[in-house]
Amino acid sequence: MKQLHLQFWATTLFFTASVLHAQQIDTIATKKADTVSTGISNATLNSNAIEDTALNIPAIENKKEEEKLQDLVEAYQYDSLWLAELHKNASLFDEMYAEVSELEVDKNYVFDLPTDTLKARLKLLNEKTPFNISYNSSLESVIKSFLTRKRDLMQRMLTTSQFYFPLFEQELDNYDVPLEVKFLSIVESALNPKARSRVGATGLWQFMFATGKMYGLNVSSYVDERSDPIASTTAAAKYLKKLHDIFDDWDLALAAYNSGPGNVNKAIRRSGGYKNYWNIRRNLPRETAGYVPAFLATMYIFEYAEEHGLKRIKVERPYFETDTIHVKELITFDQISKLVDISVEELEVLNPAYKLNIIPKMKDKKYALRLPIKHIGQFVNNEEAIYAFAKKQLDSIEKPLPRLVNSNDRIRYRVKSGDYLGKIAERYGVGVSQIKNWNGLRSNNLRIGQRLSIYPRKSVPSVASVKKTAKPKPKAQLPKDPSKVHVVKSGDSLWTISRKYPGITIENLREWNGISGRNLKPGDKLRLCNCSS
Repeated sequence: MKQLHLQFWATTLFFTASVLHAQQIDTIATKKADTVSTGISNATLNSNAIEDTALNIPAIENKKEEEKLQDLVEAYQYDSLWLAELHKNASLFDEMYAEVSELEVDKNYVFDLPTDTLKARLKLLNEKTPFNISYNSSLESVIKSFLTRKRDLMQRMLTTSQFYFPLFEQELDNYDVPLEVKFLSIVESALNPKARSRVGATGLWQFMFATGKMYGLNVSSYVDERSDPIASTTAAAKYLKKLHDIFDDWDLALAAYNSGPGNVNKAIRRSGGYKNYWNIRRNLPRETAGYVPAFLATMYIFEYAEEHGLKRIKVERPYFETDTIHVKELITFDQISKLVDISVEELEVLNPAYKLNIIPKMKDKKYALRLPIKHIGQFVNNEEAIYAFAKKQLDSIEKPLPRLVNSNDRIRYRVKSGDYLGKIAERYGVGVSQIKNWNGLRSNNLRIGQRLSIYPRKSVPSVASVKKTAKPKPKAQLPKDPSKVHVVKSGDSLWTISRKYPGITIENLREWNGISGRNLKPGDKLRLCNCSS
């Protein structure tokens, strides 16, 4: 633990020195502003300048200043490599989510890792951490699974983690939470701040709406602080600290973080009072049964990456050289992009909490914009002009931006047979794109029983009036081909049935057969395709 602290402070000191250097350069440029033409200085700004489609901020013309800015430019080019890496890894969440939720913990995987070697390494790892890391065949299976089936994912996490881990370590240390908890973010989200699970858990630390609100994470139609790296890490540290206070065991705290403390208490009772994670694992929900092993396997792989031929691309600087500024007026990413010459994609990576690429203005609430040091000076020196331009452009838009909606106005809508996004949007007076943004939907596909968060803009007809006009939907005919039909047997469940037919998921079975619950009766016939013949 001491070694990790030293590494963190060394990294922090390096980063701080880099930022101070950049800030000194920025200060020099600011002092020169009176003698160097900036194009939109407040003193010379007039109404004609605001009418331009973009405000141009020419580069500093003084040769000596260009020389002083050269190091900063090189640093900025280096930061662009981080952007490419983070964009490339955004899709890994679905892969990790499926792996953990369906992990076959007790399956044997072939990999050149002698059991005696693994035992010795786990013993050394156990001495460094407050987690209970001891050898068992299930953990060996998960480690070998990750080293074979998920090798590429782990390789990419080794690089991306260098961007986030220094930030995580600082927040975890503030709340006296073991620094190794940083590996949990890989299991939770594959380090994607925009990650959203099928049940609505969001962000790097996968907070549900209610839990996030309990720990101070604001969610509205514009902002979701569950996707903010710093705010969400602080909330995760507080929540994990509370769970550890309850169970006095970090393994059980992790299990409770995933499935809730109630499920962990049930597992303890059903196991006969055992409190070691491995003794209660079989009594936990299926997803949680693979959750802690996945966390421990990730910790092992990061510790012994080189021994297994995994090479991290080492970076000189673990985080963007950035700074933040409190935004005083409503402004969009598109406008910021034009005014300070930064791509929208870069703004999205640095400011993942803004759901609609809009920074809102709210009374008694301050919202921050994070920018690379290179662009902070441009924004600060021309702040009033930028707001004036943004306001004039927004006022000229015929269709107003979506009004800010409080999280208290939210309803939860359950998708029914025959529903589609356009129909639901019309019912509540909202747009299809808004429903997709509110729920992190990547496509227009819905499944029966799916829950959607909606912030309605018009009253909805009563259930009674809807029932009067509703007509029963005829039941779809079963395919004639018997290979496309499954007859339910005693003990069958949607999960066991989906496992019998490769490529078919539980969601497919629900959608094709109009199933909303889990109860199946022996003799029921289920369609195994989206077909009618």
